[in-house]
Amino acid sequence: MSIILDENTRVVIQGITGSEGAFHTRQMAEYGTRVVAGVTPGRGGQRLDNIPIFNTVKDAVKNTGAKASAIFVPPPFATDAIMEAIEAGIEIVVCLTEGIPTLDMIAVKQYMKGKHTKLIGPNTPGIISPGKCKIGVMAGYIHKEGRVGITSRSGTLTYEVVDQLTRRGIGQSTCVGIGGDPIIGLTFLDILQLFEKDNETDAVVIIGEIGGRAEEEAAEYFQKHMTKPVVAFIAGITAPPGRRMGHAGAIISSGTGDARTKIKTLEEAGIVVVKNPAEIANTVASVLHIH
Repeated sequence: MSIILDENTRVVIQGITGSEGAFHTRQMAEYGTRVVAGVTPGRGGQRLDNIPIFNTVKDAVKNTGAKASAIFVPPPFATDAIMEAIEAGIEIVVCLTEGIPTLDMIAVKQYMKGKHTKLIGPNTPGIISPGKCKIGVMAGYIHKEGRVGITSRSGTLTYEVVDQLTRRGIGQSTCVGIGGDPIIGLTFLDILQLFEKDNETDAVVIIGEIGGRAEEEAAEYFQKHMTKPVVAFIAGITAPPGRRMGHAGAIISSGTGDARTKIKTLEEAGIVVVKNPAEIANTVASVLHIH
């Protein structure tokens, strides 16, 4: 089984006529994702290949029954796009846009209270359930169907880990990039809860990084509620406090958010922490007793 999406998920692309939106729409469709609609205001009635384009998400949902959305919209308009999708009843919103101002995301989080939409991102490579569906920019060909869940704050490290696992013959159930910004939708905690409930995920890999408390919250949940093994890697052990590192969320202040504190918390909870990312696949194999 997969979490969040499956082979029947019907997807609408917001920003389908932009160069990035058009390119990745074709990649998703080629992978087998059911891309049923696109949205670009003012372009309603046109098509991309054979995908109908609508002026609003509401129209797209009404005409195609889309339940998920991928957002390829520039930062100044991306939060409006997220809220438009939620208002139209979209259940899964994947926001690929990076560079959205933090204050804009605070407004989105407020707007989402009491709503049932799952938001992935922003600043995420997306989500993929190998062999079933991918929403986002992940390279489908490196993935393999299987029973290991992956959740990550880093796109590049995700690809590295997936490639390692696939080469080792270990497939993935679902792979979720939660995004590298300070304010995001689904967190490690949310994703772990979903993997714990999924009877076709046997183990989980978390790829964390410095900044915030997402990994600590995951450790707490693991210790109290999880029955499945978790392997973790934390990027940024050499990062100096106060220095902005790549992701907007990767800022550490003294005593919180640094790599050593995170590693200690995870290990104390009973999670297997790998110090070198090249060892992740072998560590997963050993916790699953694969030779």
